[in-house]
Amino acid sequence: MKASQPQVLQDLAKLKHITEARIGLKRAGSSLASKEVLTFDLDHARARDAVHLPFQPEALAEPIEALGVSTLTIESAAADRMTYLQRPDLGRKLGLESRTLLQQQTQSQAQESTEADVCIVIGDGLSSKAIQQNAVPFLSVLLPLCRAKDWRLTPVHLATQARVALADEVGEQYGAKLAVVLIGERPGLSAANSMGIYMTYEPRVGRSDAERNCISNIRPGGQSYEQAADLLVRLMEGALQKRLSGVGLKDDSEETPLIE
Repeated sequence: MKASQPQVLQDLAKLKHITEARIGLKRAGSSLASKEVLTFDLDHARARDAVHLPFQPEALAEPIEALGVSTLTIESAAADRMTYLQRPDLGRKLGLESRTLLQQQTQSQAQESTEADVCIVIGDGLSSKAIQQNAVPFLSVLLPLCRAKDWRLTPVHLATQARVALADEVGEQYGAKLAVVLIGERPGLSAANSMGIYMTYEPRVGRSDAERNCISNIRPGGQSYEQAADLLVRLMEGALQKRLSGVGLKDDSEETPLIE
């Protein structure tokens, strides 16, 4: 039985209330209403701005260090934003100066005879806006959970012109068991500030995307920091127990969440 026009409008109104997707758009004759067109143009501009907005690692360093961890600023081999967009491969590699800096850092760590469990990298990715807004509040939830597990952390690395795989090289330098990268996701027309997380067991150069676990859409209005941190810690525990990550690792736990 075909739904009546009023019923369709009611159903669309309910859907619009729970999603930012473009549904039930108003029309003027055969065209979209001017308001809908202008809203689309605004969201498109926001998405473009998110891609090109310069990353400001110095603005994150102080609040992150206030959480009780040190920070280290690094750069990929992509010299500028245009190169980063045109050469994804360079965003996956450390720049020469940053590689030298990390080698010095890890040599110092080797002298202290300590091994790292978790290497955290924060990269601008395709939306530095997402990182500037979400990285610190997310870490404020995650770090206490890591400390409760007695996991040894490397400094938090603030990476400019970064792709996901950059964390593989960083984690390998430390010999870390896990690499966790927080990165700005590709902006959409409903959200330009979405942060993603990728976790890799035994990070090393050459790891494939199939060997990572991903948690996406972390932002106000998306997945909460508490939900994402809880899931990430469960995946990290699973990775350490099973000695793998990626498609072979699923979160099938029905335990009470770590965060109420």
